[in-house]
Amino acid sequence: MIFRGEYLNGKRNDKGKEYYDNDKIMFRGEYLNGKRNGKGKEYYDNGKIKFEGEYLSGKRNGKGKDYYKKGVLQFEGEYLNGKKWNGKGFDNKGNIEFEIKNGKGNIKEYNENDKYIFIGVYLNGERNGKGSEYDKRYLIFEGEYLNGKKNGKGKEYDKNYLIFEGEYLNGERNGKGKEYYYNGKIKYEGEYLNGEINGKGIEYYDNGNIEFEGEYLNGKKWTGKGFNYKSNMEFEIKGGKGNIKEYYYNGKLEYEGEYLNGERNGKGKEYNYYNGQIKFEGEYLNGKKWNGNGKEYNINIFGKYLLFEGEYLNGERNGKGKEYYKNGSLKFEGEYINGKKWNGKYYRDYEIKDGKGYIKEYNDYDVLLYEGEFLNGERNGKGNEYYDNGKLKYKGEFLNGERNGKGNEYYDNGKIKYEGEYLNGERNGKGKEYYDNGDLIFDGEYLNGKKWSGKRKEYEDDVLIFEGENLNGEINGKSKRILLY
Repeated sequence: MIFRGEYLNGKRNDKGKEYYDNDKIMFRGEYLNGKRNGKGKEYYDNGKIKFEGEYLSGKRNGKGKDYYKKGVLQFEGEYLNGKKWNGKGFDNKGNIEFEIKNGKGNIKEYNENDKYIFIGVYLNGERNGKGSEYDKRYLIFEGEYLNGKKNGKGKEYDKNYLIFEGEYLNGERNGKGKEYYYNGKIKYEGEYLNGEINGKGIEYYDNGNIEFEGEYLNGKKWTGKGFNYKSNMEFEIKGGKGNIKEYYYNGKLEYEGEYLNGERNGKGKEYNYYNGQIKFEGEYLNGKKWNGNGKEYNINIFGKYLLFEGEYLNGERNGKGKEYYKNGSLKFEGEYINGKKWNGKYYRDYEIKDGKGYIKEYNDYDVLLYEGEFLNGERNGKGNEYYDNGKLKYKGEFLNGERNGKGNEYYDNGKIKYEGEYLNGERNGKGKEYYDNGDLIFDGEYLNGKKWSGKRKEYEDDVLIFEGENLNGEINGKSKRILLY
């Protein structure tokens, strides 16, 4: 956020403006002692007005109007300490949705994209009593609130499937509760504290049989007994310590090994969900695999193959190691630092030293995927990327392993797809986009991978159907749509 305006004694005072990082205006109005005070206006990043009214000590206070991102009035009335206090709320078509008096009423809250996110009771200008929360019009919570937070009994949903019901305190699960699978069967029932499983509880498989019964501490199994999918006892843990087995929800073995402080510590093995074959074997520390020596396997429908063997530290490849292709041939041998190749030789004798070199990377079928400059263990500098069929996919600049700077993308037929600027792997800055027949789609500026401002054309079956202008990522300005008959 950027500020331009007047200061007094090192603080914002009198008139000023705040801007988004893209230099679009965020707020304009009056300040006192460094905070918004008096009249002012807030704006969305698309330039539309968000709020206009009065402020006190940095919060909305007094008369004001709130708007949707499209510019339609959302609320008009009075605010107190940043909360809606007296007034009327409207839907995106201008119809009255609710009325609030002295911070009390049955209201609807909307997000900036005109989607309702809460329906329920307000008291003292915030959620108090029964209410429901929504995300993209899906119910995600229904229950009781106190001072704006979940308190009392409530239920959580994921795309209308019940996933939890129980007690809340200060917005978190506290007390007794139950979790559910999507098939409606119980996944866990027991006690919670500060949002985590704590105290006595029972975990279940998706067939209804018990997986673990005992006591939990800070979300970890602490003291109790574990069972397999067929209800046979497999292990016992005391004080967070023991040799245990963990299973996937469908009963397949996920991990077997040593436990300390309620998590994986010591030697252990991990297994693939789909075919039950070993995925990793080595040492664990504080729940993370990979302190010491270990092996990684890649799993597919044809079986498993060794992907890597070597040394780990703090969950990353560190020290000596080897990588392999699917056919078992050596891909890389050398040293790693913080998960990055640092010193060693690639397949076909391409060599890196101190994380630097010129390399070529191949897939399991000996097809070239990348060739270019390497620095600090990552793609840095100029390089080329290729499709699996060997055709050029991208040619340009890289920084920290991602596309950065100028570059060109290509269709697999060799035609140019995009030419322009990148930032952090996405299209950013000036650029041009093309159809695979060479016709221009867009000429202008991109922001975070989106067409932001400039001229655009759309075709259907090689026939021009639209041409016009883009502004702030949307069609704005002069344009014409060509009707096809």
